[in-house]
Amino acid sequence: MSRVSRAGVLAAYRDGITVICELAAQLTAANWLAGTPCAEWRAADLAGHLRCVADDYHEYLDDAPASRLARLMSTSASAESLARKLARQNSAELAALPDVSGPEHIKAFAESARSYGRRLPACWDLPHHRYQGTDVTVGAMAGAACAEWHLHAWDLARSLGKDYRPADPEIVLAAWRAGMPQLWPAPAGRDLATGDADDPWHFLLIASGRDLGWPQVLEWPAALLGRPARLRSRARRRSKVFDS
Repeated sequence: MSRVSRAGVLAAYRDGITVICELAAQLTAANWLAGTPCAEWRAADLAGHLRCVADDYHEYLDDAPASRLARLMSTSASAESLARKLARQNSAELAALPDVSGPEHIKAFAESARSYGRRLPACWDLPHHRYQGTDVTVGAMAGAACAEWHLHAWDLARSLGKDYRPADPEIVLAAWRAGMPQLWPAPAGRDLATGDADDPWHFLLIASGRDLGWPQVLEWPAALLGRPARLRSRARRRSKVFDS
């Protein structure tokens, strides 16, 4: 992650958590049952997934560089194979979660993710795992986590009928690339050329498998408002959420 500063990644990491919490606070009981761009996941499921992933990052760091993720990556399997195995892991972890509300999952996620962020500076340059000859440090994996928070913030925003982009998409994209060497070059069948090569955020959304045209379920009230609304993060860097 030579071209991306540690301070920049950590600021974007914290910002991603804050924006997720602010978006989640806007969800009504009906919204929590609404679909998201993540196939087969309602907003409540996405909240549970965020909680699981934040806890997983702690586990991977505790056991690095010999964690279960490191063992999986050491097989040098294709990106498609890794995605299938991680999807099965996600499903199993979701099924094992306590039956609580979306807001409770978000609260647990935020506590776990912020705790993970506080651990990072002391071990930033240590090895986390290795994939096909590429060493991924703890700092690089933090970049992957940073990008995941912002991508899922977009998922929640779209579920609300809004659009979202981070304050510094160049940092988020570079951080994601550093932490996800299995996805570069892009997996076969994923056409990044259909995205906007001049927009790093759109590029990242497409590279992560998201559909920029995913239906926005609340388009009509946004049209009535007729003007953009900004949700301002409490973090140092401010990301943007716009009504459609």
